[in-house]
Amino acid sequence: MIDKLEMFIALAQARHFGRAAEAVGVTQPSLSAAIRQLEDSLGVMLVLRGSRYGGLTPEGERVLQWARRIVADARAMREELRVTRAGLSGTLRLGVIPTALAAAARLTAAFAAAHPDVRITILSATSIAILDDLDALALDTGISYLDNEPLGTKATLPLFEERYALLVREDHVLAARDAVAWAELGEVALCLLTPDMQNRRIVAGLLAQAGVTVAPRIESNSTIALLGQVLAGGWATILPLGAAEAFLSHGPLRALPLTDPDARHRVGLIAPAREPQLPLVAALLAEAGRMVR
Repeated sequence: MIDKLEMFIALAQARHFGRAAEAVGVTQPSLSAAIRQLEDSLGVMLVLRGSRYGGLTPEGERVLQWARRIVADARAMREELRVTRAGLSGTLRLGVIPTALAAAARLTAAFAAAHPDVRITILSATSIAILDDLDALALDTGISYLDNEPLGTKATLPLFEERYALLVREDHVLAARDAVAWAELGEVALCLLTPDMQNRRIVAGLLAQAGVTVAPRIESNSTIALLGQVLAGGWATILPLGAAEAFLSHGPLRALPLTDPDARHRVGLIAPAREPQLPLVAALLAEAGRMVR
C-alpha cells in the first residue's frame, strides 16, 4: 500500500503520468496499474482520466492528504530505525528563499561540521514553492518568511530579522548618503526580484506605502544577477542587508539602509508539524536553536 500511495503523491505533484513514473523510478504502465489498484482497494476514483491526466477527483484530493500523512509517517519510522542502527546519515533536502542563502550557508556549515555523515541538498526556491514542496514531501525543511505567507500547520524556528538596503555602485549619485528613504526611490533606476518572489511583494508593498510606483525594466529571480546589473553601472537594487553583506567587501558596492519605515520581517526554519520529527530535521532544528541562542 505504501508504495502505491507514494506513486499517487508523485502523480499529484507531477500532474503527468510519464513524469510521475520517472520520478519514482517505474514504467508508466506500472504506475498506471498501481493507481488503479489503489482505486480498487479504496473503492473510489482518484484520478480524472481522458487522453491525458485530468486532475484529482474530490475523493482523490482527500486521499492525497491522508497519503502524505501516511507516507511521511512511514518514512519517519524507517529513518528513525536506520539512525538507531547506523547513526545520523542520509541526505537533508533544504529549500531556501534566495535572500536567505547566505544565512543558510552559515547554518548548513555548522550542521555539516557536527554531522559529517549527512549530505545536504540546498535548493533556491520561492516561499510558495517551499511550502508546496514540504507538503508534497519533496523537501524535508525550508528557510523562508514566517510572517507573510499563510504557513498552515508547520513547525517554525525564527532565525533572524530581514532589513532592507539600497545597493548601488560607489560612483552612483546616492552612494555618499548614509541612508535613503523609501519615498525617494521614485526616480531611481531599479532592478528587482521577479513578482513571484515574496521579497519582491514585500518591497512593492513598502514602496506603495511610501507613495512610489515602480515598474522595473530589469527583473530576475537571482540576487547574483541583480548585483551584476548594479556593478555594471547605472542601476540600483533593493535587497536585505544579510543577502548583500557577502558582496560588500569585494568590489565597488555600497549598501544604504532604507528608512521611513525601517521595515523588518522574520525569516526562519519551517518544517512539517509532526512528532517525532525526522531525525535529520530534528538535528537541524537543534543546530539552528544553538546558533540563535
